[in-house]
Amino acid sequence: MDLYQQQVNRELQVWKRRMTRRASVMNYLATKTQQRINRMIPEKVHRAITVTVKQMVRGVLFGSGFIIPKVEPGLSFEEKEDAVRRKVETYKHTAAVEGGLTGLGGILTGLADFPLLLGIKLKLLFDIATIYGYDVNEYKERVFILHIFQLAFSSAAHRKKIFSEISNWTEYSKTIPEDIHQFDWRTFQQEYRDHIDLAKMAQLLPFVGAVVGYVVNYKLILKLADTAMNAYRMRSLQFTS
Repeated sequence: MDLYQQQVNRELQVWKRRMTRRASVMNYLATKTQQRINRMIPEKVHRAITVTVKQMVRGVLFGSGFIIPKVEPGLSFEEKEDAVRRKVETYKHTAAVEGGLTGLGGILTGLADFPLLLGIKLKLLFDIATIYGYDVNEYKERVFILHIFQLAFSSAAHRKKIFSEISNWTEYSKTIPEDIHQFDWRTFQQEYRDHIDLAKMAQLLPFVGAVVGYVVNYKLILKLADTAMNAYRMRSLQFTS
């Protein structure tokens, strides 16, 4: 293990502890509040949102629209991570500008941020996976991307469940159904909405929303990138605690 991998190992252990720790009091209260709000929303609305998110994510992630980035062969692990960081720099600025522009007009343009930002996030994960050397044309690699997405944007309880699954991905992936319709889309969309709703709500306000959209989108991309890098580190390098 070289010096860089030793550094990665230390960072990975810190991240693992963060993924499995209990929710803070504030996070717990926010989750409970969001759950009460969800119970007030009619079931037909939940179903409609689930179908919308399902079709949106499947269209982006399981369609043929993504161009697979070319990766120079023979890169060391450190060089791969340098390439990932360069990608993240591009995506975080793209997402920030998109959030600022859609937030400028208040609720009418702010609502457009949801599908646009979702597409940016999924494309980022697509590129990161490819740089680390994973074939995103494979169905289960795309399901792994969905797990990373959930790991980044979920409550503490659901995050622990997802972390357990990706920590033992070789075995867990054998249980994944081949039909993507059997994926738990309801939980996926609800956890995602619950996690970002409060942060994104101010983006619907005219003018103020531009600043909120810029900052929040920037931070969301950084969080997703950090989650993805550590998830692929676990698979790429066999570290022990």
